Amino acid sequence: MSLVQLKTELRQELKLTPQLMQSMEVLQMTSQELLEYLSRQTEENPLLDQSDPPERAYEELRRQAGWIDGGLRDRATFAHEEAAMETGREDRDLESLAAFLRDQIHRLRLPKPLAALCRYLAELVDEDGYLAQEDLDGLTSMKIPQALTEQALDTLQSLEPPGVGARSLSECLLLQLSRRDGGDPVAMEIAARFLPELGRKHYAAIAQKLGTTVEAVRKAETLIASLEPHPGRAFQPAEPAVYVRPDVFVAELEGELKVVLNEYYLPRVSVNDYYLRLLKSSDEKETKDYLRQKLRQAKWLLDSLERRGSTLRRCAEAALEAQRPFFSGRTGTLAPMTLSSLAEELGLHPSTVSRAVRGKYLQCRQGTYPLRYFFSLPVSGGVSRQAAKQSLLALVREEDRRRPYSDQDLCRLLEARGIFLARRTVTKYRLELGLGSSAARRK
Repeated sequence: MSLVQLKTELRQELKLTPQLMQSMEVLQMTSQELLEYLSRQTEENPLLDQSDPPERAYEELRRQAGWIDGGLRDRATFAHEEAAMETGREDRDLESLAAFLRDQIHRLRLPKPLAALCRYLAELVDEDGYLAQEDLDGLTSMKIPQALTEQALDTLQSLEPPGVGARSLSECLLLQLSRRDGGDPVAMEIAARFLPELGRKHYAAIAQKLGTTVEAVRKAETLIASLEPHPGRAFQPAEPAVYVRPDVFVAELEGELKVVLNEYYLPRVSVNDYYLRLLKSSDEKETKDYLRQKLRQAKWLLDSLERRGSTLRRCAEAALEAQRPFFSGRTGTLAPMTLSSLAEELGLHPSTVSRAVRGKYLQCRQGTYPLRYFFSLPVSGGVSRQAAKQSLLALVREEDRRRPYSDQDLCRLLEARGIFLARRTVTKYRLELGLGSSAARRK
């Protein structure tokens, strides 16, 4: 039996050409990624020239739209860029919690074994100011006397900031309460035994178990809320601010809202005339082949940039048209709009629209938003998800804090406004807005 067979088969295949892959890559780049990409391309391709973007056009735009940041092009920084060292930054970086604790230990003039163990424990304190019980248990295997360990722990917990060296939230709060003059015994009992019940606002149950009044429990809650659950927070390094560069502006120009691509930060990329002339005049086949290849790559890049700008502009213009009441300031809610409906309207594939808006930002008079913010899915009632959340937030802000609405009440009130949501959907939106349950919101 022959293992070789001949057969005829007809099939379709989609192959991504290098030009198409480059176009897709450029389309989904953020502004900073595109800037770095163009810099690399001009270094690798001698046929590409860079020139500075014209400043006059940008200044003219700023003159007509004064809310645009004047330092947008020069001072914008990103998370991975090295920012200029702030005055005093190095000193603050050296003031870690462990260093602060070691300095206090040194000033106490403790006996050497105790001082050494205190310094060791200071290094084990985490960034929130807590000690892990496992670390303390490990001292036993090091043959350190239990009495010395307890003495070192007491010394560490007596240092500043109050609550440092605690092994749990309850112990942290108790350490802080014990330093208060005339410490509230009800607050200390609650911190030691009833923190979960306090978080659920079970005042009556706590009062019954402690043999006190609900008013005393509420007073203790206020005192506990004033404490610091993370004693080491003040020593944590502040995260550097990350600034975004808008890819699109929506500004009122000559009395009309218009979309303006923010290409003022990008260098102008063009094909070098010298190499074009060399390509025509050279008689060396190797040189002509090399220049022809680089010219083809340069044209692909220019086409990709043009396609990126065109697609981004069309998406932003569609968002402007759909959300015109928002951009004109007549409302703060958005109309429902999806990526798929926009793709159908523009005659593009949904994946193309998704790449075009991903990581892009739009700046208007109301602020700077991710471009995806304006694509808000519809919910029952013909409103957008963003509008439903805004209505939910408004209801919670207007409620009587002594008798807050339950999720079922919010469902009913939203339905009266023409927004039909299931109770579990209301719960989901409430959590996304950072709103607590009715018990947590009760005052």
